[in-house]
Amino acid sequence: MKVSIPEATVARLPLYLRCLSDMAHTDSACSSEDLAQAAGVNSAQIRKDLSYLGSQGTRGVGYNHEDLREQIRKVLGLTSVHPVIVVGAGNMGAALANYKGFSTWSFEIVAVLDVDEAKIGTRVNGLIVESLRQLEQIVEEKRVEIGIIATPPSTAQSVADRLMASGVRSILNLAPTILKTDDGVSVRRVDLSTELGILAFHLKHM
Repeated sequence: MKVSIPEATVARLPLYLRCLSDMAHTDSACSSEDLAQAAGVNSAQIRKDLSYLGSQGTRGVGYNHEDLREQIRKVLGLTSVHPVIVVGAGNMGAALANYKGFSTWSFEIVAVLDVDEAKIGTRVNGLIVESLRQLEQIVEEKRVEIGIIATPPSTAQSVADRLMASGVRSILNLAPTILKTDDGVSVRRVDLSTELGILAFHLKHM
């Protein structure tokens, strides 16, 4: 589904989807006010964001709950399974591989890789940790679409380079470093130290 949606709206759509999934609903309709309260966003913003999906709702009724969920899933590309590879079987990588919530969002961890001989051959959530040397082969065989980098920062760039060279176009970077990527490659960076720094700022200035 090819649509032009502002990045800020795209960033909020997963939140709306999660809220719709979590909301206790006995009726088939969901108002923008209900969704706004659950998501912590004002109702005008909800209506504007959903208008990009072509969803206007019905005055006095709201949005069909199931239709809206399916519409958001289609726009986000969550109607088919996305194979994911985790590079780094340390604490964070293992925790991700063990997370049960990915499957409900159409993400499947298909392989976990590491360079540590002590970790290679062990199991993480039923998957055998494999050698990083097999990255290219695994990407091809498993048709990997998304790579998660959970390595030390010193090796993150080389891993990203190999993922991109193998055809992976979406990367989630958990290493505390900024990656240089090719055009056409989407990268999301999650840095817990940065997030904690922001929280510390708000604590100081409350």
